[in-house]
Amino acid sequence: MRTYKAFRVQLLKNKEFKKAYDELGPEFDLIRMIIKKRLKEGLTQKQLAAKLGTKQPVISRLERGGYNPSIKFLHRIAEALDAELRISIS
Repeated sequence: MRTYKAFRVQLLKNKEFKKAYDELGPEFDLIRMIIKKRLKEGLTQKQLAAKLGTKQPVISRLERGGYNPSIKFLHRIAEALDAELRISIS
């Protein structure tokens, strides 16, 4: 059985896959930041969902990339995590 890392390296050799993967980079970065901050705050998905007035499956979908949140929802997440939402285009 191969590791995820080895599998990813093999997939990234495919130019079409690499292009699609690179295009999703900012989305993956955002998800990683949310998960990292949630864990740093010591919150479960269920606890974060309760702070947002939503349900745990919403947070799960967000964290696995299956949900495209609005800026308003991201702002609510940032507030619930005692963080600041900053968006830039460069």
